[in-house]
Amino acid sequence: MDFVELKASLREEKGKEKNKKLRNAGMVPGVVYRKGEAALSLKVDSKSLSKVLHTDAGENVIIKLFVEGDKKKKERIVVIKELQRNPFKDVLVHLDLNEISLTETLKVKVPLMAKGEAIGVKQEGGVLQHIIWEVEVECLPTNIPDKLEVDITNLKMGETLSIKDVRPPEGVKILGDPESIVVSVEHVKTVEETVAAPAAEGEALEPELIREKKEKEDAEEDEKAEAPKQEKKEEKK
Repeated sequence: MDFVELKASLREEKGKEKNKKLRNAGMVPGVVYRKGEAALSLKVDSKSLSKVLHTDAGENVIIKLFVEGDKKKKERIVVIKELQRNPFKDVLVHLDLNEISLTETLKVKVPLMAKGEAIGVKQEGGVLQHIIWEVEVECLPTNIPDKLEVDITNLKMGETLSIKDVRPPEGVKILGDPESIVVSVEHVKTVEETVAAPAAEGEALEPELIREKKEKEDAEEDEKAEAPKQEKKEEKK
């Protein structure tokens, strides 16, 4: 995996209002963490950061970070720990980075893709069910794969492929339950029944019970409202 370079500056500004001003100026506040060392506050140009994130590696990109004003190190090798986005504007609002060693393994999640066209779909009229879309792997930073693929070409109707059937490249270990199903080929009818299956009996009755309770409460309210009218009619008589 190639490194992507990113320039940043030390961040003296702290606090909610100061960070807000940074964002308005097109900067993203961030922090670099390293075990046994004090965290380093920085700020990054949002456009430069966006370019870094739009590589084939996605958020698993390995970054060669140059921090202006950093007297301890000329460059740092980092990976993204967490990205925070504004849910309404879809813009980056904060960046957390982990400084790493290229000689120590780390755990990351990578996409899991289906490769080929299953016999059960192409010749038998089945439907491919893709259940697991990413897996956690452990490897050296330079061995992080952009994605992992599982070959579904020979998958027939009613058959499944599990994590144990995924073949990672050398130096990459897939974590998690090896028996977890990744993909399967199902009959169309089975899939339709699964999608259209009603809720459990108790859950199915719940809306009905709520409606009956509501109708009963409405009836009681109507009776209370009618009572004074009835009393007035009797007084007139």
